[in-house]
Amino acid sequence: MAISPPSDLVLDVVKAADPMEVQAAQAKLKANQAAFAANSLAEAGKGFTSAVDILDRASNKAGLSDVQNRTGKTEEVPETYRKFEAMVLQNFIKNMLPNESEDVYGKGATGDIWKGMMAEQLGNTIAKGDGIGVAKQLYHDALKKQEGRVVNATTDKDDRNAAVSMINEIQRQTFGVTSTDNKSANDA
Repeated sequence: MAISPPSDLVLDVVKAADPMEVQAAQAKLKANQAAFAANSLAEAGKGFTSAVDILDRASNKAGLSDVQNRTGKTEEVPETYRKFEAMVLQNFIKNMLPNESEDVYGKGATGDIWKGMMAEQLGNTIAKGDGIGVAKQLYHDALKKQEGRVVNATTDKDDRNAAVSMINEIQRQTFGVTSTDNKSANDA
């Protein structure tokens, strides 16, 4: 029987150690391994920062880098609506990003966090400009409601009179009021 002194010594120490301390040591080793993997990806040019840099260069080439300066003529939509649009865009973008992207974002929960952060930044950037129109539409609808107009509905006098007569007829049928009772109630 051959023995391997370094490994046998390590196993004897692990067996004699407190199980909680062993778990803590294993967790530290895993964390160090994850940090090393992230650094290795970054050094190889496949990390999150390099992906953002690629997107920045692409946006500069496409003329999208100065969204804030180009949108001087757009109307002022309150920040609340823009944040809502950014959140909607973030969800869309996160679902559109590839699922098998461990080379870019990393593995496990950390990779999911980086992917979410990337989607958040893209959504915020798109919403800063004109966005996709969600913020504007919601803002215009809110303004119309404040003015007392119903959104997406037009009525003229004939439509209103027809609706009122239908309501009156339903009330008569429901409460059993005859038309003569109704006339005398209206006259009083």
